Amino acid sequence: MFRVMEFRDGHGKVVEDLEQVAPPPADVLRWIDLRGPVAADLERLRAHFDFHPLALEDCAHFDQRPKLEEYRDHVFLVTQGFSCPEERVRHPAVQELHTFLGERYLVTVHEEPVAPLESVWLRVAAEPSLLGRGVDFVYYLIADGMVDANFPILDRITDELDEIEDEVLASPDREDLHRIFELKRHLVEMRKVLSPQRDVFGLLAKRGDPRVGERTALYLRDVYDHLVRINESIETNRDLLGNALDAYLSAVGQRTNEIMKYLTIMSAVFLPLAFVVGFFGQNFYDLPFFPDWMHSDKLMWGMLVTCFSLPVGMIAWFKHKRWL
Repeated sequence: MFRVMEFRDGHGKVVEDLEQVAPPPADVLRWIDLRGPVAADLERLRAHFDFHPLALEDCAHFDQRPKLEEYRDHVFLVTQGFSCPEERVRHPAVQELHTFLGERYLVTVHEEPVAPLESVWLRVAAEPSLLGRGVDFVYYLIADGMVDANFPILDRITDELDEIEDEVLASPDREDLHRIFELKRHLVEMRKVLSPQRDVFGLLAKRGDPRVGERTALYLRDVYDHLVRINESIETNRDLLGNALDAYLSAVGQRTNEIMKYLTIMSAVFLPLAFVVGFFGQNFYDLPFFPDWMHSDKLMWGMLVTCFSLPVGMIAWFKHKRWL
């Protein structure tokens, strides 16, 4: 589905005529947005703009890596970002935008609605002078919105990491381990997308392309700076995840050691008791030096005192040694 916005003689308007899906006249700036492209839409772009077949092929498959490709009269850009409407970061969705940037036209192609692009469209429709500053500036607004949308996601991951660390130190649970690996997977995915995108904007802001004005290049450098901060935040969160994982394993190991210690102490306490009870449970009627020992009240009381005093004495000794 195409939609077109134009800026001419200080005025902007939204055009619904598909005939406007073409390079603009010399005195017009034009933004063409295509959502959910099909073969016929891409063929229209090829026929009117003479875009390179490789770029149009990329627009038919939304699984591209962030990149910048320079052609004769335009630049082809793939920009990506993440969105996550959930309060907890569970399934961040990748938003992919393909852009053809010419001197007087901007063509954006995307499969699903891109929230930052929709916001910029409404803003430019209400304030056409933004389009009058150049189509490169409109692209900056879109890219800046897509990049800045990653900050809240990373902030939520950081907050959740703090919670996981507290829970792990207090009472480690297997669910914490699952969540640590889930967040680690999200960070790896974000790094895979946003790390090459940082290089793209660094190149776009510094290369002096004639389709990017000097004033807009300054703004693109700001986007590059945001991407640098985002990548640093991703690396920091990955380090924190590693620390949380180490804390979890250490806490589980410590708890296992505590359990083994108490089991060992219980075994040590019951071992002499088992000997005493086993000794007096022998099936012998005669015992040297103790005639008729099976009917001796003295031996019975001696056994009972021994069974009581041994555990008490051993526990007192363990506490004296600070094993308890």
